[in-house]
Amino acid sequence: MLEPGDIVGRKSYNRDLYFKICELYTDSDGRQMAKIHGLDVRLCADAPVDDLEKISADKVAEHWRKVMMKSGELIKRSFARRDQEQVRIHSRNAEKVTTFNIPGRVLHMDGDSDYLDLCVATYKQLGVTCHAYHINEKKQPAEVSQLLQKHNPDILVATGHDSFIKGKKDFKNLDNYRNSRYFVEAVQAARRYEKSRDDLVIFAGACQSHYEAILEAGANFASSPERVLIHAFDPVFIVERVAYTPVHLPVELRETIEATITGYPGIGGVDTPGKFRLGAPKSAY
Repeated sequence: MLEPGDIVGRKSYNRDLYFKICELYTDSDGRQMAKIHGLDVRLCADAPVDDLEKISADKVAEHWRKVMMKSGELIKRSFARRDQEQVRIHSRNAEKVTTFNIPGRVLHMDGDSDYLDLCVATYKQLGVTCHAYHINEKKQPAEVSQLLQKHNPDILVATGHDSFIKGKKDFKNLDNYRNSRYFVEAVQAARRYEKSRDDLVIFAGACQSHYEAILEAGANFASSPERVLIHAFDPVFIVERVAYTPVHLPVELRETIEATITGYPGIGGVDTPGKFRLGAPKSAY
């Protein structure tokens, strides 16, 4: 007997992805259905209960081991890149003045509390200051302005779950996506607060989101150019790159997107300046 919280795979998709059951319900035809969210990809879907199979704890643990290994590799690459940048900066410091670092600060709104916890833990590993809020995708447009005023971040993330609705064909119609409209509206609300893409950098979207509409609304980075699934950690690695790129330099667009787990099919963006500032001298107190 399946229950909310169980980790499952879809038999009809050969259990290619693991999902968490969020809700069980009966549809208008009397079928037992489940609302499911991707375990590590930002996808939401509805599935017949008889198409779901519970995944053993051993398989789930092995899955997370692989996910964390991949994330760990990307974190190592981030630190290696930053070490090289620090060497370059300090090579110009002829007088050896002590310096301090001010990376960009982040406001992260996420429709999934589990993903939010994972992202916050990764931000901490990467040394990125983050104010994090679990907010349902539908409520993000109404909440974002107040949070921007409260925290005045350099970078905003609006994410959670999304999908292109099964059976629909028009990829340009926002109504054919579960949550893309809310990401668009959240970005529009943020841009009413801060119009400049240089002053407030925005990442928005989730799996299969309406990439073009989100960018047109004013985002710097968005998902999903090819309407593919994106990974839970993809926003974090975009943010880290922006937070640690010096303010006088543009973020290397190609390298930044390639440094995510999903890459070009799932993530895209526009030219954006960095948010990292070097200070000197460092106070003794």
